[in-house]
Amino acid sequence: MTGSLIVVKLGGTEGVDFSAICADAAEIIKTGQKLVLVHGGSAEANALGEAMGMPPRFITSPSGYTSRYTDRKTLEIFLMAVNGKVNSLLVEQLQMLGVNAFGLSGLDGRVLRATRKDAIQSVENGKRRMIRDDYTGKIEEVNQELLTTLLDAGYLPVIAPVAVSMNGEALNVDADRAAAMIAAALKAESLVLLTAVAGLMKYFPDENSLIRQLPQSQLASALEAAQGRMKKKILGAEEALKGGVGQVIIADGRIQNPISTALKGNGTVIQ
Repeated sequence: MTGSLIVVKLGGTEGVDFSAICADAAEIIKTGQKLVLVHGGSAEANALGEAMGMPPRFITSPSGYTSRYTDRKTLEIFLMAVNGKVNSLLVEQLQMLGVNAFGLSGLDGRVLRATRKDAIQSVENGKRRMIRDDYTGKIEEVNQELLTTLLDAGYLPVIAPVAVSMNGEALNVDADRAAAMIAAALKAESLVLLTAVAGLMKYFPDENSLIRQLPQSQLASALEAAQGRMKKKILGAEEALKGGVGQVIIADGRIQNPISTALKGNGTVIQ
């Protein structure tokens, strides 16, 4: 694949401005820059689950990471909301802006292959329990060839965070880590993680404590400062940098021109 590449992850939480991101992506693509978009969809999946009488359940691992409990029924709701609705609406917005976006998930063409977790540990009321009917996975490989083929043919891949297991099952995977693995596989120059906050803050939620520059060597201490979902972003950043990505920027997805603004160094730049 010729030229540089930027991978952008759009947070699926309330507040992230998808239309501003799509408009900015369209302008960036006009300059000849190649992009890949990876999106979440947790807010849509939660809303659909509530509407179907299956409200989301979240589990907290012994090390403090929160994730969606995904039994088969929840997986199907996640597929409907994230692959069905969020992915299609993003592709529609980009097509309206003249961008030939190609929506897919990691299940399609084995873009993301993952190992299904046999059992996950959850801590509830101070007690550990094992959960065995969970459809979540850890991404092991990226079909870089397929993505490169799409990029070289002039498409903008828009990827939903679903992977395929070694047995062919659909699995829910973390979108930040999916974006990190894709960025590493494609040797991206930058990975931009757009979220509903200004970046990593030393004293969350005080935006005056925004950490603007973070050397890779300080990621371990940053993990301590990170709250909630931000922990996964720091882990993703670490994986991307280890995989050869030039820089990772955690930036505000609620503003106009969010990708361009992040690439100018606004947010937390990790190198």
